[in-house]
Amino acid sequence: MVKTIDWTDGKVVMLDQSRLPIEVVYVECENYLKVAEGIKKLWIRGAPAIGIATAMGVALAAQDIDADGYEGFIRKLEPVLETFLATRPTAVNIHWAVERLRAFLNRRRNETVQKLKELLIEEARKILDEDIQINRAIGLWGAQFINDGDAILTHCNAGSLATGGYGTATAPMLVAREQGKKFSVFADETRPVLQGARLTAWELMQEGITVTLITDNAAGALMKRGEINLAIVGTDRTVLNGDVANKIGTYTVAVMCKEHSIPFYVAAPLSSIDFSIPSGDLIPIEERGSEEVTHIFGTLRIAPEGVQVRNLAFDVTPARYVTAIVTEKGAFRPSDLKALARGDADIEKLRITLKK
Repeated sequence: MVKTIDWTDGKVVMLDQSRLPIEVVYVECENYLKVAEGIKKLWIRGAPAIGIATAMGVALAAQDIDADGYEGFIRKLEPVLETFLATRPTAVNIHWAVERLRAFLNRRRNETVQKLKELLIEEARKILDEDIQINRAIGLWGAQFINDGDAILTHCNAGSLATGGYGTATAPMLVAREQGKKFSVFADETRPVLQGARLTAWELMQEGITVTLITDNAAGALMKRGEINLAIVGTDRTVLNGDVANKIGTYTVAVMCKEHSIPFYVAAPLSSIDFSIPSGDLIPIEERGSEEVTHIFGTLRIAPEGVQVRNLAFDVTPARYVTAIVTEKGAFRPSDLKALARGDADIEKLRITLKK
């Protein structure tokens, strides 16, 4: 697996994904502002990965705080938390990480400031380790939907590069391969930043998985020709009614899958499910700068100077287009998320399992 992020020698070290696949460069972040910059500039991206980066960035900032006690420590830490919350508004894992750390610290109000600093490092590392295990579990539940000979479509990047390791959408593929299944993957390029072309294709090739790169607008034609059997994507935020926010273009893929009776699966760690939002209509959608669209890699202009640009980074796929949401607890129908949110659901009865 490709190592995306780690805590090493008192620094946060992240793979600069904006340089892939041309260069493999790791950035050493000695302060939290550098970590926040990495999230904002897409050095690190993917909902789970930026949640981990947030936790590590907060732990890094905490080491430089000078305070006499808990209240002073928290007061000085709060602007750090707000900095991370402002980096990427759509991905819920940043909010999840911040709230987890707030609750974590609140339970340790009687600890010394030095102890709180140490505990934050431990908690950030724990979040990284947990993410890898969660992704592995997603793979175990999702591999059942992959058959010998399948051709899988995936959109954007939801592999190890987008997580602590193992990936979300790629996890079922990795487990299916371990189970001896033979399959291939279509990775669409994912304009405008080309995460599919630069990251997914590169990552799957590193894993020895057969991958074919296609343009974003080729998926429908391949579905019509019967060359795609299923689609698996990740998610930056899934909400209570089962609506899914993911990289722009995901909605189009889901609609085409529905038209051609192709299963459309979403790999979603429970940390990326926002049970507080009832509908996808309420998910904030990030819009990014025009140069991502008018230029390639910020240098080569491909559009007329002065042209107006809309660069939505995400879209929302309504639950009716989602075959199943695959989590670390099992695969579920989107309509069953409400039962999971209540906490009183019989998970065994709600799980989707295929008998083969």
